[in-house]
Amino acid sequence: MDFEGARENNWEFRVEHKNISIYSARMRNTPLLGFKGIIAFPVSLRRLISLFHDTGSYKRWVHQLSSLKVLEKGDHLEYVIHQVINTPWPFPKREVIVRTGLDTEGDNGIAVTMKSEPDYIPANPGNFRIRETYGKWIFEPQENDVVRITFIMYVDPGKDVPPPMSNTAMFEVPFYSLQNLRNLAFDKSYNPSYPEEVDEYISIGEG
Repeated sequence: MDFEGARENNWEFRVEHKNISIYSARMRNTPLLGFKGIIAFPVSLRRLISLFHDTGSYKRWVHQLSSLKVLEKGDHLEYVIHQVINTPWPFPKREVIVRTGLDTEGDNGIAVTMKSEPDYIPANPGNFRIRETYGKWIFEPQENDVVRITFIMYVDPGKDVPPPMSNTAMFEVPFYSLQNLRNLAFDKSYNPSYPEEVDEYISIGEG
């Protein structure tokens, strides 16, 4: 799977709606597409990091998320997270286990990386275990206190889902997730705690 190659130079613009731009990329040796969504809006980087570490809020913004559980909290801001994703009838819900990490990106950006670990725990017989998924969230501060957010994802939902149906469903994920993320970031009643441990690894200003 040439995910990194597609991520760098194979993106095709699909649509721009509500200031969210969506792109797709063909992957090697599969009819499934990778997707990328981009949005920019005024928000502090610290607030975004706080939001991402508030796993209890994920159902408020992650598209079609049914449930989430943190299985492991490791060193260097690594987490192992179990997610169950809603799917249309007659397909069983998908469950996916990803290892996430926090790193720097470019000159002043922050990246949250995601990669599947499908055998971390036994599969739930009532769900379908996704075995291959990759993702990356990139936060890049811009001028005028704006942060540019790029969400990159590839998911193989399983052979029981026809590729055209999968590509249509996955097309919606970056758009709705980014739209919901923006709405939550703008919600003045929502005040997640900033994880002070982040400062042990990455310097993030108060802006």
